Amino acid sequence: MDCLFCKIVEKKIPSEIVYEDEEIIAFKDIHPAAPIHILVIPKKHIASAIDLEKEDEKVIGRIFTVINKIAEEQGFAEKGFRVITNCGEDGCQEIKHIHFHLLAGKKLGEKIVG
Repeated sequence: MDCLFCKIVEKKIPSEIVYEDEEIIAFKDIHPAAPIHILVIPKKHIASAIDLEKEDEKVIGRIFTVINKIAEEQGFAEKGFRVITNCGEDGCQEIKHIHFHLLAGKKLGEKIVG
């Protein structure tokens, strides 16, 4: 499999990791759309939201717990943030590994990140 995010999980590609546990990794986006732009992903390869299975419910739920933890630790929880996941071609999903964009650090407009 030639998945960019799987290579980050395997530490074959360097990234600026802000959180990691046995199931989830979060790292700074190299093309940030906001002052704080972190990608939060499951380590298990899941192509997109449409590919989720019953067994994935727990890790996807935990991702949101991790997002809250990151927001608290980095000091932007109180002011707020945006979480986005894109699904498929029409949803502008560029990397076929489910990921959640965590955006913060400024008042976010209506523009949606690609």
